Amino acid sequence: MDFTAGLVWLLVASAFVLFMTPGLAFFYGGMTRAKAALNMMMMSFIAIGTVTLVWVLWGASMSTSNTDNFFQIFANPFSHFGLHNFTDPADLLHVGYAATFAIITVALISGAIADRAKFSAWTLFTPIWATLVYAPLAYMVWGGGLFSATGWFGQTFAPVIDFAGGTVVHINAGVAGLILVLIIGNRKGFGKDPNHRPHNVPLVMLGAAILWFGWFGFNAGAAANVQQAGLIWINTLVAPAAAMLGWLVVERIRDGHPTSLGAASGVVAGLVAITPACANVSPLGAIALGIAAGVASALAVGLKFKLGYDDSLDVVGVHLVSGIIGTVAIGFLATPTQGPAGLFYGGGTTQLVAQSLAALCSIVFTGVMTFIIAYPIHKLMGFRISERQEIAGADLSLHAETAYEFGVGGHGGSFQPLHDLITGKVSSEAADEASVSGKESVQA
Repeated sequence: MDFTAGLVWLLVASAFVLFMTPGLAFFYGGMTRAKAALNMMMMSFIAIGTVTLVWVLWGASMSTSNTDNFFQIFANPFSHFGLHNFTDPADLLHVGYAATFAIITVALISGAIADRAKFSAWTLFTPIWATLVYAPLAYMVWGGGLFSATGWFGQTFAPVIDFAGGTVVHINAGVAGLILVLIIGNRKGFGKDPNHRPHNVPLVMLGAAILWFGWFGFNAGAAANVQQAGLIWINTLVAPAAAMLGWLVVERIRDGHPTSLGAASGVVAGLVAITPACANVSPLGAIALGIAAGVASALAVGLKFKLGYDDSLDVVGVHLVSGIIGTVAIGFLATPTQGPAGLFYGGGTTQLVAQSLAALCSIVFTGVMTFIIAYPIHKLMGFRISERQEIAGADLSLHAETAYEFGVGGHGGSFQPLHDLITGKVSSEAADEASVSGKESVQA
């Protein structure tokens, strides 16, 4: 089989999307404290390892359209186990592309529980969640399942429009993050300790730039033709630009100054919102969608302090909120030239109802399933590090490394006095001395 232009682009787009997960690691790593930056980045990298294996072994089979399925919720995990029985030579390319979506969706969740999650518990959580939550929802929306044109929901209301993952990726990750926060609890000093602020904003902006770059493959990788690819590309450019401006205006009015962190977060909010709608709205609609997402997410991130839940890196405020906006807005802004028309284009309320119900169903499904997975892990092995480890920093206590050299013993390892303190290898007298000498490092 010869390479067509479409298959070449799919290869390139898959690489773009895979690159987004290291970009997310930079984005999240810069947003957390210096003493937890490596741990935060590792949570993204480990998702590449665990989710990739799940996807190759059974995840792709569970999300692939076939008649052997469980009540239109997921397909038979063994029908293509280990990627056997794929007859089209291009199938593996599509599996690889889909795998990158599963990887970054899982990695997105980690930002909600920064600074306090056990790496071992997170590593166990990732393959289970990818199997029981992500793969079924991907099948329901994209694999011919419940929300598709042939599914019960699609035939009863209308097929759900979700081109690149408003429900499957962003609402899914946002709800999962919220459930984990409620199970694990808040960081020590949440809402009071100024050291919880991002330690490296340039790293955040670098991560946001990589995410924006990769998002052109994320949204346009599945484009059916040149015309659709062009529309998706422009929408993926303009929506985050508008969202960034919307976020900065909110900051200027509310706080008196626009921030670099706000600009980076606004870009991500706009990218999230345009993801499900990228092939179904006009560029003007994408601008409106971006502004709405930027303003709404900028306002939403402050709710965690009022409501008392420690969504460390604003996974709920950005991905859940903007994911809902992008999914539901299709019911208003979808143009008739690209599929079913939205309310503003004479399409009535049919698609709006379908989009709204799909968002609600996704929230309920993900919330219930994430609780079923995470709560036993938390009770049986503990999902949270100890207070002592949290104060010292997740990097040193979990990985015996530090992201930065502060002049108190290098980058961790067996010769680091503070690491000996954390692991309980020294006497109480030596512990007191190590604690004093390491004060500068752990406060960073």
